[in-house]
Amino acid sequence: MTTAMSRALVLENFGSLPRLVERPVPEPRPGHTLVRMRAAQVGHLDLNVVDGKFGILPELPAVPGTTGCGVVLASGIHPEGTLVRLGGKGLGLRRDGCWADHALVPDAAVEVVAEGTDPALACSWFSPAGTAWAAVHAVAKVRPGERVLVTGAAGAVGALTVQVAARAGAEVIGVVGRPAKLAHVPAPAKSLLASDLSAEAVGGPVDVVIDTVGGPVLRDALPLVRPRGRVALVGYTAGREFTVDLADFLLADVSLLPVNLMTRGREIAADAEALLADLRTGALTLEIERHGLDGFSEAAERLRSGEAVGKVVLELG
Repeated sequence: MTTAMSRALVLENFGSLPRLVERPVPEPRPGHTLVRMRAAQVGHLDLNVVDGKFGILPELPAVPGTTGCGVVLASGIHPEGTLVRLGGKGLGLRRDGCWADHALVPDAAVEVVAEGTDPALACSWFSPAGTAWAAVHAVAKVRPGERVLVTGAAGAVGALTVQVAARAGAEVIGVVGRPAKLAHVPAPAKSLLASDLSAEAVGGPVDVVIDTVGGPVLRDALPLVRPRGRVALVGYTAGREFTVDLADFLLADVSLLPVNLMTRGREIAADAEALLADLRTGALTLEIERHGLDGFSEAAERLRSGEAVGKVVLELG
């Protein structure tokens, strides 16, 4: 009898890229769902795991990939052929994840997706949509007429944050790090290079900054916030640290507010789901870069370098 084989990206050493190998298709077992993968997200969290720089790390060798989408092959709770999204329950962290042609995952890590949904969208929408909603509404509490500055505004989270803030009635300024990304800031936001950040360039004080990149961009954006304004802190791709003069910071009277989707996922789930409906129809947009499983190194490099636009996804099958 010939053993069915499956490709997988296997991480053997932290700090090195996972290696593409062939291995037997996992055997179904009770309490688990076997999925033929169609797409898997490559996110900054995943690359932090690959680098060994996240707080939860798998025992090696392991298959990374915390989020994916595919079709059920065998399950005790989902019919064969059902399109599903995979995430949570330690996928890509405490157990093998989604960067493979087949994944065997706990039933609790499986969520049914509406038929006809693009698998690349299905595996990548929740984090940017949920984060954007949480940042604008739950954390920064943006009100109609306020001026909102969004950093990293061509990235997946930043671009959706621009759109959600504009829907909330805000005047939005989108900041990007590269000239090539200016055209990717969604309308109706004004687009601006981070190197040009100044009170004059943004047209005076802003009420809210939603910062998705951290580092020196956050440092330069802070002085632009009006007294008693708010800064929602989302990410740190431009740097994990920044320094402030405490005397100046206290005088500025600006609130720094963390956005942690891990603690807010359930409370914003319904609102994020509504955004998915708009993403499916095109009422909202989320750019997606698509790579093959054998193109992982290029995908990772584009994400690390900041050249990638929107989400980065491995298309499988």
